[in-house]
Amino acid sequence: MSRIVLITGCSTGIGRALAEAFIENGDIVLATARNTTALEGLDCDHFALDVNSPESVTALLEKIGQRYDKIDVLVNNAGIATMGPVATMPLDTLRQQLETNTVAPIAMLQACLDLLQESQAPMLVNIGSVSGILTTPFAGAYCASKRALHALGDALRMELAPLGIRVVTVQPGGVTSALGDNASAGVDSWLDKDNLYWPLRDDIIGRAKAQQDGATPAEEFARDIVLAITDYNPEPIIRAGAKSKLLPALERWVPTSKLDTLLSRKFGLNKLKL
Repeated sequence: MSRIVLITGCSTGIGRALAEAFIENGDIVLATARNTTALEGLDCDHFALDVNSPESVTALLEKIGQRYDKIDVLVNNAGIATMGPVATMPLDTLRQQLETNTVAPIAMLQACLDLLQESQAPMLVNIGSVSGILTTPFAGAYCASKRALHALGDALRMELAPLGIRVVTVQPGGVTSALGDNASAGVDSWLDKDNLYWPLRDDIIGRAKAQQDGATPAEEFARDIVLAITDYNPEPIIRAGAKSKLLPALERWVPTSKLDTLLSRKFGLNKLKL
């Protein structure tokens, strides 16, 4: 039986690949993006959505409510990757990271809660990251946003169970997307020659692009995720994509002091002279 699936952030990467995979699975997909022209080519309903705008979220739900009487699956995928040293990162940049990756998914859930409860088998799927498990230099803001989303998902899994809503947290490893390039551009917007970490600019940019090294094609990743959550009783935490098993294992088994040393060297912090 086809499901009605609402997905945020479908313009590129994981979001678009998930939309295509759900369509191939025979589901009714409601794809969203800030710029709907980026959704051209998807054989499904398109909607404009800025997840950080309450007005945009309200407008979306009004449109969906006019066409559909329920939502079976809400996929919170929209997100950004903010890279750079936390100690000198503009606070507005940090706030935007947390608002987009951590607060917005909860806002979407709250907005969709009534329609989810109309489903016979409702599901909330939050796209987290293995970066929310293993924190690395120059990705502190991004890692924190995903770690927080994981924790919120854990709470929601228990809190929504009495309502019959299953909660799944997907923790991708490396998956092909434009996230790294966008993150690199974001760093250049505020990291200048007066910044204490300017000498490590290339290393910071390298961290932004590191997750694309050996990345799993988004289409392959998306098919695996759709298959996994089509199961009536899916695993509460699903990891897929390059290094999705390795990085959590490193965090669990390698002593913290040793891991700090290895990661600091990998991203050039041993070269910094303050």
